[in-house]
Amino acid sequence: MSPTTPPKTAPARTPVRRGEGQWALGYREPLNPNERSKKDDNPLHVRDRIENIYAKGGFDSIDPGDLRGRFRWYGLYTQRKPGIDGGRTATLEPEELDDEYFMLRIRIDGGAVTTQQLQVIGEVSQTYARDTADITDRQNIQYHWIRVEDMPTIWAKLEGAGLTTMEACGDSPRVILGSPVAGIAEDEIIDGTPAIEEIKRRFVGDKAFSNLPRKFKSAVSGLPDVAHEIHDVAFVGVNHPEHGPGFDVWVGGGLSTNPMIGQRLGAWVPLDEVADVYGAVISVFRDYGYRRLRHRARIKFLVKDWGAAKFREVMEEKYLGRKMIDGPAPEVPAVPRDHIGVHKQKDGKFYVGAAPIAGRVSGSVLVEVAKAVERAGSNRVTFTPQQKLVVLDVPESEVPALQDELSKLGLQSEPSVWRRGVMACTGIEFCKLAIVNTKDRALDLVQQLETRLVDITDGVTAPISVHLNGCPNSCARIQTADIGLKGQIVTDDDGNQVEGFQVHLGGGLGLDAGFGRKLRGHKVTGAELPDYVERVVRNFVAKREQDERFAQWVTRADEADLR
Repeated sequence: MSPTTPPKTAPARTPVRRGEGQWALGYREPLNPNERSKKDDNPLHVRDRIENIYAKGGFDSIDPGDLRGRFRWYGLYTQRKPGIDGGRTATLEPEELDDEYFMLRIRIDGGAVTTQQLQVIGEVSQTYARDTADITDRQNIQYHWIRVEDMPTIWAKLEGAGLTTMEACGDSPRVILGSPVAGIAEDEIIDGTPAIEEIKRRFVGDKAFSNLPRKFKSAVSGLPDVAHEIHDVAFVGVNHPEHGPGFDVWVGGGLSTNPMIGQRLGAWVPLDEVADVYGAVISVFRDYGYRRLRHRARIKFLVKDWGAAKFREVMEEKYLGRKMIDGPAPEVPAVPRDHIGVHKQKDGKFYVGAAPIAGRVSGSVLVEVAKAVERAGSNRVTFTPQQKLVVLDVPESEVPALQDELSKLGLQSEPSVWRRGVMACTGIEFCKLAIVNTKDRALDLVQQLETRLVDITDGVTAPISVHLNGCPNSCARIQTADIGLKGQIVTDDDGNQVEGFQVHLGGGLGLDAGFGRKLRGHKVTGAELPDYVERVVRNFVAKREQDERFAQWVTRADEADLR
């Protein structure tokens, strides 16, 4: 070779992208333990083993694959063994964290129950769950201290009242959120209840949809009151200029460690086609969703990679077999809708929304609520996506007495802005993923702020939402709160490792849709939390411009005012 001849080099190789485990592209083999478990046996089969084997043999008879996997398809999670501090959450094996008791979640699609059902929910809590019951931000009721031996009886009681735990958890079509005031609100565009019922009838419990890449969260509402921006799929009421009332479709929202706001498909859907469109969306997720890596197995990652236009095209061509009608975006509410207080219904009656603290109630409270509601002449109650409770169909003459009875039960219909705006996940008390206490800390925080900030109540005209989460998974939606608090272990001034929080400020939905501002390196210990929140709120009231919302102020505030 001549000295001037350059050496030959091999042609550049195009990197081969690994398959993401998408069924539609031929990746059918199990790619992680979760996928292997679902392939080995459809999770819906686990109920038979619970009733006929585990309920008779007790906790020690449960197969590990069922215990930490398939049980979830019937609303069951092992709960955290008492006495394990948050610093050990990530270091222990699952069997070291497991207690011999379970959390049990009742799915309540649309959040609606009758007083008869509420009575049964409360009685089951009193008898089998040590009187525990929490209202979740998924409009469910969550029990603790459940024994597997009692599950056949619990199911018989709940199902006898028309309730279910099927697919309350798991890689499945979970509870469908709906407006707590569906069918009665004066400003509702359209009642989504028939669509929720049809989706539930067609898809919940169908083995064709019981093995999704991961959980699938959905919402249908004629009002923008279900946090539609952060669902896998959501249908929100909108008026089409030619076709009238229907729904705008959003896909690909979600929080956790990779939060994303959903994207509009730009499609208008009439009420009787909502279930068809839901079926197309969930089918795309099932067939094209990423199954190789568990942390990328939510639909939001597929939507991010494809974009809304391609997602809609695949839906229409491969699953719907028709084009959807283009439609307008829904109106954005100036203030989030939580339905707290007394409001007139379109039929002349009233609904009364009341707030426990962070959803914490009890079976005994729910039993008494059912009795109070019936004394007020109603038999309908709904739960909200903000961990609150609403009584429907109350005659005007009965409203004051009902408010008084609810207040005595810890359910205030005229709560402080702090009680009204607080949410909290289960926390370290029962959750195996949690690092810090949340429910008790939320209670203490509300009580302290109600005392400390009584002098500036008039300066805070809307609730400042404070959400506490025990880990990064954001079950309490910390990224979309005015003040979002993510639990972690932090170092205090004395060098001790203690419970604390990373702070997210100025998140929101609606007009303020976004994930807030994180202050680099800023952590707050649990003991410092009331001082910190008081300080930030006082800075807001003192320095905001007229009618400026908390989220708006945060975006322009000096960092010193946020610390």
